Amino acid sequence: NVDYYGAPTPIRSLAGITTPSAQEIIVDPYDKAALADVERAIFAANLGLTPSNDGKIIRISVPMLTEDRRKELAKSVKKFGEEAKVAVRNIRRDTIDFVKKAEKAKSVSEDDSKFYQGEAQNLTDKISKEIEAMISKKEKDLLTI
Repeated sequence: NVDYYGAPTPIRSLAGITTPSAQEIIVDPYDKAALADVERAIFAANLGLTPSNDGKIIRISVPMLTEDRRKELAKSVKKFGEEAKVAVRNIRRDTIDFVKKAEKAKSVSEDDSKFYQGEAQNLTDKISKEIEAMISKKEKDLLTI
């Protein structure tokens, strides 16, 4: 997001984004007065890319991925995957707490409570396996040259 006249605005709303080659991204702001703001937002996004402007457009050179950078990206994929699994487990915990409260309030039978808790656990296991599969696929893609 770009701080455009005090309001956070997506870059896509402020500029045309093109990729003339695999190694270059060009950002062409519709309002040339926002050029510095767009450049600052790209730099602040901490993408490891350095934007440069010529007064009309912003050019971003994308370097070839080195083996170290590939490993670093693979680590961040693993980190995002772990965060996703933690979020899924938190949802499971909240669901089980809700079912237990409903059981205490006598709005759900004990059998139904056990069933719903088991379903929550099964769904959590299934989604965790899917996340794990996505992580390993993406790591394999990143580490393959």
